[in-house]
Amino acid sequence: MSAHEPADAVTEVAAVLEQATRTGVPCGPVRSLLPEADIEAAYAVQRLYVERGIAAGRRLVGRKIGLTSPAVQRQLGVDQPDFGALFADMAVPEGVPVAAGLLLQPKVEAEVALVLGADLPHRDPTVADLLRATAFALPALEIVDSRIAGWDITIVDTVADNASCGLYVLGGAPVPLDRVDLRSVTMTLTKNGETVSEGTGADCLGSPLTAALWLASTLAGLGDPLRAGDIVLTGALGPMAVAAEGDEFTAYIEGLGTVRTTFAYAVTEGAGA
Repeated sequence: MSAHEPADAVTEVAAVLEQATRTGVPCGPVRSLLPEADIEAAYAVQRLYVERGIAAGRRLVGRKIGLTSPAVQRQLGVDQPDFGALFADMAVPEGVPVAAGLLLQPKVEAEVALVLGADLPHRDPTVADLLRATAFALPALEIVDSRIAGWDITIVDTVADNASCGLYVLGGAPVPLDRVDLRSVTMTLTKNGETVSEGTGADCLGSPLTAALWLASTLAGLGDPLRAGDIVLTGALGPMAVAAEGDEFTAYIEGLGTVRTTFAYAVTEGAGA
């Protein structure tokens, strides 16, 4: 445990993570700089990241949910998911390659995205509340990334690192929730044409709706509820896959359709000369 006071530790961890972003060099685990197993301190780091982003002109457009797999929760020694912030500049349109060098250690996972049409202000939202508030669902790819070298993370590291969120890609064909049962959807993720991940809606906390209810309740309890227009990435439906330059990923989610992304090659000096 660090000898620093908590407020000093939060500022220090934020600076370490910012340096990793600025230099493109992953840092060591930040958990040693915060009080041991202090998830609240980790969220304080994340809030500082969000506040600084908004102050710099970035637009907050939603949230992502992580750690929705029971197996991953057991691995990190936790019994609940976590969440991070989504900014507009983190969205990658389909057909636009992810620029080389933009991320440090990217991996890809397939998820259900919900787009809200109404606020969810209550601490005890029901499924009915969520269904009424959701305008539509989309297939999505979350491109997770870690500023922690080698993905050597605990729950404290990933929460402080904005829940390891890098970028995201949304499909373009909205589907109302009365046309799809998110609990039973099947997902297939391919990398360069080969299947690298499979799963179902039930693999995300039993249902992506269950994950979204947890997030809505948690954020309402923090006084920062989900609002109309927010995007919610509800959590991975299967294992994530490592991404590298030149890779192409396609996710098919039954009832929602497909979403694709590619990773650009780095431009070498003198290329095209």
